Amino acid sequence: MIKRISLLIAYVLAIYIVFPNNAYGMHIMEGFLPFNWAAFWWIAMIPFVIAGVRSIKKTVTLHPNLKMLLGMAGAFAFVLSALKIPSVTGSCSHPTGVGLGAILFGPAAMTVLGMIVLIFQALLLAHGGITTLGANTFSMGIVGPFVSYGIYRGLKKLGAPQWLSIFMAATLGNLMTYVTTSIQLGLAFPAASGGVMASVLKFMSIFAFTQIPLAISEGLLTVMVFNILTTYSQKELQVLTAFTGKALSSLKRGVKA
Repeated sequence: MIKRISLLIAYVLAIYIVFPNNAYGMHIMEGFLPFNWAAFWWIAMIPFVIAGVRSIKKTVTLHPNLKMLLGMAGAFAFVLSALKIPSVTGSCSHPTGVGLGAILFGPAAMTVLGMIVLIFQALLLAHGGITTLGANTFSMGIVGPFVSYGIYRGLKKLGAPQWLSIFMAATLGNLMTYVTTSIQLGLAFPAASGGVMASVLKFMSIFAFTQIPLAISEGLLTVMVFNILTTYSQKELQVLTAFTGKALSSLKRGVKA
């Protein structure tokens, strides 16, 4: 089933490459940020990327059979984040797809996958750019995954149903990505009246019209994908730290049955 999902994602990806739409900035477009802020976000993302590389290396070394699932998580993020709706000047709204990989492999691993997704979109689809890669990776590849992972783990500890934990994790991870983008834009372009905070609130209010419905849709889609994986990929999911406690026990019973 993972192969089928991967083929579907690859098919959608091929359509975007062969028949691209008009390109809008992936969060923040190439050259939009002043040099000092572009450099700052590049430096800020480096420690997380290093931690992510180590996390992925450890995962594939201990469990080589998870490579396909890891690739699918990256492809899922690529396809969803390629679905763009133009928003404020120099930016856009879209799903992020990072919640799935964050829950499965942890937020550090998703930082690397998110950065790779952003690089390929900048080079192949002219979405985003290299100068703004640090800022875009920080919002989508760091804040989004860490929020998604934290929400998922927190709700599971509180005894929430798995579907609700996944939905809230993906939805809020998406929204916090755009809160971070609003902060980045507000810091770089403070309002003449009200300063940074006024600018941040302005960007957030404009993003909200398109991003809230997209975040909810992403949450529902992520739950659907998890249901498919839970049904057809139980053996792979059993070795992932995201599925512990009751979730892991139910998967084991399913395998035995």
